[in-house]
Amino acid sequence: MTTIDEIRDNFEILDEWDDRYRYVIELGRTLEPMPEAEHSAANKVNGCVSQVWLQKLVERDGGAPILKYRGDSDAHIVRGLVAIVLALYSGRTPQQILATDAIAVFDEFGFPRSPDAAALQRPALDGRAHQDRRERGAGGSHLKILMVGSAA
Repeated sequence: MTTIDEIRDNFEILDEWDDRYRYVIELGRTLEPMPEAEHSAANKVNGCVSQVWLQKLVERDGGAPILKYRGDSDAHIVRGLVAIVLALYSGRTPQQILATDAIAVFDEFGFPRSPDAAALQRPALDGRAHQDRRERGAGGSHLKILMVGSAA
């Protein structure tokens, strides 16, 4: 997967918006394929004009959980935007995700605001993770990490 720093570097050398849009489309083509079974209502991003799905995977190795994401869209540009969001958030801890401002990155890249971009940037999908406190209590330390707005 392309890192956010690589994406940032490439945007700096692309002067024309046509070239930037082609690059975003190319980023979408590099996404790991999302299994068809994961194109489900539970993974669907509400609020997008296009069809968008995000799948969350949680890895636990004794330390803080690491959140990994897969994403897909039926629109080429939006699929590229998903690739940028995944570069920002996938493979990070909830604390790292909370410290990252996707809107600032999208603004840095100069993206115009659109319904799909806004849906990907809103707190439900810009990685604003939280701990489901309902899972605490009797079980003790088990914390379920959810993206705000995702189905529980």
